Amino acid sequence: MSVFDEIIESFKRGSVLTRLIYVNLAVFVIIKLLQVIFFLAGAGGTVTPAVVDIFALPANLHVLITKPWTIITYMFLHESFLHILFNILWLYWFGRIFLEFLSERKLLGVYFLGGFAGALFYIASFNLFPAFEDVVLMSRALGASAAVLAVVISISAYVPNYTIYLLFLGPVKLKYIALVIVILDIINIASHNAGGHIAHLGGAFFGYIFTGQYRKGKDLTTGINKIIDNLVTLLKPRKKFKVTYRNEKPRTDYEYNKQKAERQKVIDGILEKISKSGYDSLTKEEKEILFKMSSRS
Repeated sequence: MSVFDEIIESFKRGSVLTRLIYVNLAVFVIIKLLQVIFFLAGAGGTVTPAVVDIFALPANLHVLITKPWTIITYMFLHESFLHILFNILWLYWFGRIFLEFLSERKLLGVYFLGGFAGALFYIASFNLFPAFEDVVLMSRALGASAAVLAVVISISAYVPNYTIYLLFLGPVKLKYIALVIVILDIINIASHNAGGHIAHLGGAFFGYIFTGQYRKGKDLTTGINKIIDNLVTLLKPRKKFKVTYRNEKPRTDYEYNKQKAERQKVIDGILEKISKSGYDSLTKEEKEILFKMSSRS
């Protein structure tokens, strides 16, 4: 099995957390490979700006209407290595804790809805606050940070006293990590990446709301998971049914008796094998034959 085949198999067999990480990494690698190809072809570094323009989330509502898919694609899009590295690490660390207490479906739902909440906060802020009037037309949001923060805050609110060990700091409870993250995002809104920090807060807000509602018995991820299930079912290739035609009854008594004798001979051989070595010794084909023969009786 090649490395590529192993990666595909790992993706198929992996958890939702594994698949989210793989998708983010795959998108990043594809973009970087295209950038190398364009560079060698003499086109310079034109790929990343073009990709960002197509798949990143625009703050301007008129542009957003023409690119509605960006509300999903932006949360899988990264430009820099450090950007995706930190997002993947946070998602991996806190995603594993999340799965200790909650299901994979909830993780997927929190990721997507946290990303949507981050997008909503970002778009609303850039269209409402005067500070962004001069940049709203050109501003784009990208990255999984809002979705990841939703996972981080949701599990931190669910098990606030869960303790992890940090380098140089020792044991630290999740609730303190979550509090520091939120405070840092708030005070950094006035920085050069205001849109990013606002989107982070949107994801964090949803994560907190999700846990609060879940404790009351309401799962906010139910709706999005149903939509995802329907899309997967719609896109999944349908199995092709092979139709075979056969004569239900042989043309002569001789042919009928001959077929009956042959079938009985096969059955007797299978039954003898079972008596000597047990049912588990049968091959897949022999088990199918035995099942078909028994269903006819």
